[in-house]
Amino acid sequence: MIAREPEVLLDEARHGSRTALARLLTYVEAGADQHRATAALVYRARAPYVVGLTGPPGVGKSTLTDRLIAVALKKGQVGGAETFDQVGVLCVDPSSPFSGGAILGDRIRMQDHATDDHVFIRSMATRGHLGGLSLAVPDALRVLGAANFPFAFVETVGVGQMEVEIASAADTTVVVTNPGWGDSMQTSKAGLLEIADIFVINKADRPGVRETRRDLEQMLNLGGQPAWRPMIIETSATLDEGTETLFDAIGEHRDFLDDERLFEARRLRTRAELDKVVNFLVSSRVTALAKGEVYEAQVDALLECSTDPYRAAETLLGEP
Repeated sequence: MIAREPEVLLDEARHGSRTALARLLTYVEAGADQHRATAALVYRARAPYVVGLTGPPGVGKSTLTDRLIAVALKKGQVGGAETFDQVGVLCVDPSSPFSGGAILGDRIRMQDHATDDHVFIRSMATRGHLGGLSLAVPDALRVLGAANFPFAFVETVGVGQMEVEIASAADTTVVVTNPGWGDSMQTSKAGLLEIADIFVINKADRPGVRETRRDLEQMLNLGGQPAWRPMIIETSATLDEGTETLFDAIGEHRDFLDDERLFEARRLRTRAELDKVVNFLVSSRVTALAKGEVYEAQVDALLECSTDPYRAAETLLGEP
């Protein structure tokens, strides 16, 4: 496949080409030769407002996201922000052990929107990007923003360190649970208390909702009195109940993040993203440095007890 110039693809994507948009995201996700050129373009555009959904596998995140897409398109506005007529969705899926691709790439539970011209859904595998998915997601969101998507969802595969990192790329983070889901201490250990702006008790038509709400309330009470206290919303995505209430709660959080708060939050997030890129590039250079005759010469010197690791490292780094 012949690589096309990112400038041409971005222009086509802005004029509605989903094929061009998909190619740009492929550049970003694969860390291909065109990745840097793509990043140089898209980071000059405004980032979309991002809603992240995370939680344990099986709690119904995909179905809930599917319902939220419909609500978002119907309302065309989150809180008092600018209106929009299209929604971008990034779904972080498990990786195939053979190809490294996203196993759930067809997004079975989102087929109602698969042919909707106002919705773009992209599955991203948990491996494949040279710098890891925590680098690929912010770049991919910037691609959506540059392609005139002012609003986007990010759905993660489960709960863990990687998922917490991905959720941190969101302006509003929604943590999805089920009735009877674990104990509150496990939630706190997973870091979800710190990242959640809204808690959702999905499958609320099942027993145990009251107990789950109680556990979440107690956990929030232990967290002090922050400026924004995470809301707890009950939904039943399969029955399409509570999703409008959830979207309205997302709007309330968006309004809470007035321009100044949103700017400061994004500034902190941008610093974290820049730190990740710097760490990745430095790590890559160290890996490249740890090869070749010069490196092996220092290993030999250490074995011969004629130097020490610190002096050897300084020699490799070209320091006096």
